[in-house]
Amino acid sequence: MSKAFNLIDLSFINSKDPVRGTVLISDPFLDDDYFRRSVILLCDHTGDSSFGFVLNNYLELDLHDLDPNFPDIQARISVGGPVETQSVYYIHGFSEVEECVKVREGLYFGGLYDDLKTLLDANKANHQKVRFFLGYSGWDEGQLKKELESNSWVVADNISNEEIFATDNDELWKYCLEKQGGNFKTISKFPLNPSNN
Repeated sequence: MSKAFNLIDLSFINSKDPVRGTVLISDPFLDDDYFRRSVILLCDHTGDSSFGFVLNNYLELDLHDLDPNFPDIQARISVGGPVETQSVYYIHGFSEVEECVKVREGLYFGGLYDDLKTLLDANKANHQKVRFFLGYSGWDEGQLKKELESNSWVVADNISNEEIFATDNDELWKYCLEKQGGNFKTISKFPLNPSNN
């Protein structure tokens, strides 16, 4: 972490607990290829482990390129994280998808792929309530807690489902941090390289 960033009082950052359905926003100087200026939807958080998906690391790839039989909905795919990057995962807003797991009200993870295809075939407008990812982000027992204690992440509980499903905000990290108000607006403006300041 940058020395310049350490000079700032960060005790205000993690006043919220990470729970399923909250969002993790990386600190401005987190130096990691997958997680630099990332926003992650936390899909599960237990004493044993946690996992979620990076929302703002897009690929120049459409799901229809991976599965020609999938409805051509121009779905923008994200790199969800560094684990199992050859597998496709999805979140959506459809409780009727069999075997899906509720993340929070109106937002679900996984479920039967054919059910999802059927919903999208029936109504292309449903594409506004689904996101696809290659890979996921995972933490072993106690790992996320340590990262939070070192202020690597800001926990946010005010990012809506609509904001999570949207794939047209290329400044999602800044937007989500600013939405936390107060000092977060200040740190959202920090340059990626402090020497550019």
